[in-house]
Amino acid sequence: MEWETIPEMVLSAADRFGDAEAVVDGSQRVTFVELADRIRRAAGAFARAGIDKGDRAAIWAPNSVEWIVAALGLVTAGGVLVPVNTRFTAAEADDVIGRSGAKIVLVQRSFLGREYPGRPGVPTIDLKSGFLSSGSPFERKVDGSDIADIVFTSGTTGKPKGAMMDHGQTLRMYAEWCDLADLREGDRYLIVNPFFHTFGYKAGVIASLIRGATILPVPVFDIDHVVDLVGREEVTMLPGPPTLYHELLKVAGSPQLSSLRAAVTGSADIPVELIRRMRDELPFRSIMTGYGLTEAGTVTASRPGDSFERLATTVGAPCDGLQVRIATDGEVLVRGYSVMRGYLDDPVATAQAIDAEGWLHTGDLGSLDDDGRLRIDGRKKDIFIVGGFNACPAEIEAVLLQHPAVAQVAVIGVPDARLGEVGRAFVVARTRLTEAELIAWSKERMAGYKVPRSVRFLDELPLNATGKVMKEQLVHYP
Repeated sequence: MEWETIPEMVLSAADRFGDAEAVVDGSQRVTFVELADRIRRAAGAFARAGIDKGDRAAIWAPNSVEWIVAALGLVTAGGVLVPVNTRFTAAEADDVIGRSGAKIVLVQRSFLGREYPGRPGVPTIDLKSGFLSSGSPFERKVDGSDIADIVFTSGTTGKPKGAMMDHGQTLRMYAEWCDLADLREGDRYLIVNPFFHTFGYKAGVIASLIRGATILPVPVFDIDHVVDLVGREEVTMLPGPPTLYHELLKVAGSPQLSSLRAAVTGSADIPVELIRRMRDELPFRSIMTGYGLTEAGTVTASRPGDSFERLATTVGAPCDGLQVRIATDGEVLVRGYSVMRGYLDDPVATAQAIDAEGWLHTGDLGSLDDDGRLRIDGRKKDIFIVGGFNACPAEIEAVLLQHPAVAQVAVIGVPDARLGEVGRAFVVARTRLTEAELIAWSKERMAGYKVPRSVRFLDELPLNATGKVMKEQLVHYP
């Protein structure tokens, strides 16, 4: 690999790709040379604002060229990126920002009608304010083993945990990802995956700068807008969760989609029928499926030339340098260079996730075929996935129990044709309460993907002898 650190790779793109377009965001068309200059100036702004090597800064904002400049300017200044989920409520965001120890928070004002109230002593800066262009060009030396980012993910306890990754891990993983995903120099890559997610930031922004692809950031997914951009900008690369391709299939045959060449999916369980329809009805000539998680990046992937049967029934073979094995209880275990450095300030959770032999316990259930390709059979953890986003029942239940009419509650994921899974709450009520009332109340207190889409009222929850809710019985409830 040519580079040891993310700033080294990013800034070298100016020499490697010159005046080719690096980012197209609305009316802004930024070349690789211009992007490198903006990143250096942003690094200077962070340094002047007090960011030293190893200091953390959070970004709570949608996909944009400013997000890219802020994130990469921060790491060029030696800082550590903490991307924050834009679907979070202000309270949820504040919890993550507070525990991350961020010295600065960058936000986009009024995105999705939400404002961040700020924390005492922590500057909150508008991403669009001119801050990023206010510094003098600057770079601070960092090493490949230095932590580059802390991406928060939900565990079985429902408390988001910050997975720490270093520069070297990210560069090695996503250099290989470029080959597996068929990302090429000159590709035009429409990024609908949020930048706060590994799929958007690392398999999106970082991969594009490694390979020399043009980034087209999409702040909020809207199928009409996406189709228009694909046609107008001749997009070739369009990864995303299965939800994205379900929407594209509704307009299959549109001449605006004719430029599409490469697809990548794997954020949720992938229906066999979806892969078949993507192959038969959309213009993609390359489809990659894979399995990954925040704590280890992309773990397995299909390979170019794989048969339809392999694409549709497995999530591919382990990536280079990674091992996958199945524990006696069926849990998928992963070991290798890309496994996170640990959870921020949580040695107990780290030890629970990574055993003494270095195996990461994923919480997913799976099996390996005779060729070593992984099949995901379900989730050992209680988490369900809504349109590519992890939703933790324990976290949702804790919020629902704050409603004065809710005495007991259990949340599970149920199948949904568009989003893969959505939440359903089973409630034992103290006083009169309707489904519509509880859902409306929930929308004010948690991110949209966490809000239950349906509510069932019971006289009592099914409990085992130790008092634990037997959720397997709720799955079959009408």
